[in-house]
Amino acid sequence: MKAVGLTRYLPIEDPASLMDVELDQPKPGGRDLLVAVKAIAVNPVDTKVRAPKEGEEPAPKVLGWDAAGVVEAVGPEVELFQPGDEVFYAGDITRPGCNAEYQLIDERIVGTKPKSLDFSQAAAIPLTTITAYESFFDRLGIDVEGGNEGETILITGGAGGVGSIGIQLAKLAGLTVITTASRPESIEWVKQLGADHVINHFEPLRPQVEALGLKQIDHIALFNNTDQHWDQAVDLLRPQGKIVLLVDNKQPLDQSLMKRKSATMVWEFMYTRSMFATPDMIEQHHLLNRVSEWLDAGKLQCTANEVRSPINAENLRWAHQTLEAGHTIGKIVLSGWE
Repeated sequence: MKAVGLTRYLPIEDPASLMDVELDQPKPGGRDLLVAVKAIAVNPVDTKVRAPKEGEEPAPKVLGWDAAGVVEAVGPEVELFQPGDEVFYAGDITRPGCNAEYQLIDERIVGTKPKSLDFSQAAAIPLTTITAYESFFDRLGIDVEGGNEGETILITGGAGGVGSIGIQLAKLAGLTVITTASRPESIEWVKQLGADHVINHFEPLRPQVEALGLKQIDHIALFNNTDQHWDQAVDLLRPQGKIVLLVDNKQPLDQSLMKRKSATMVWEFMYTRSMFATPDMIEQHHLLNRVSEWLDAGKLQCTANEVRSPINAENLRWAHQTLEAGHTIGKIVLSGWE
């Protein structure tokens, strides 16, 4: 099968950083599905795993953790899907990724593809949606059914992949959404997705929040630069509130004000369930099916903002380079094999 892989960890400008390769098609066992991959999306995690470092892989390493495709075959213990089913999923960072014509994936972290989306659109959804959904409803404890209606949430990096779906999920739960954006095109994007208020993350946050008539925020999701936003976020958080983080901090995070507020800091890592095969691993299957129904009902909109064909090393290097530049709006998708 065709695939894109790496053997050395190189700057993305190097043609050898991601290469077109031929690999053996894997065979499913246990609860695995063998999926014929039709489209993939590219995420910051891809660039982080590929980033320059020492070491060389004995065989090509395949990245990619966002895909939509068709079930080709199933393992003997599979109960949820059958060959011919159209699916979408984010995958497991401990296994070969989706930048290949065929991929093995545990059925417990796979959802039924939305009927209203094509494969390219569907591939843009899983990783960011799982991340935002778990951030809000598992980590922050927000009620997905609207029990926190009217409360406020601050989402930093609203125009990014996670922020783009996060704004929509927060609105679906009845929250008042304040998000950050700075460029005219990103401001327009987050407003289109339903953000109630947009503030600039390059300017002090408190004066901008107070200009909205607010003194504190009920829930905070730091979906980009943790170090840049931490102190201001803690200052804005209501007593006994929660902050969820995605991006590793490079400096120690001052906890003194968190203590005085009896506040909670919690991390979200969407691979936790698959990496540790947690007893509730199947929750990602249920989550994706629920999101699929919301998309088909028009309650959520697709966040794909650019689609290129085909899936190959040249286009993947371009996608990685674009993400590393740090100005992406929505999701980048690659579709089809030559």
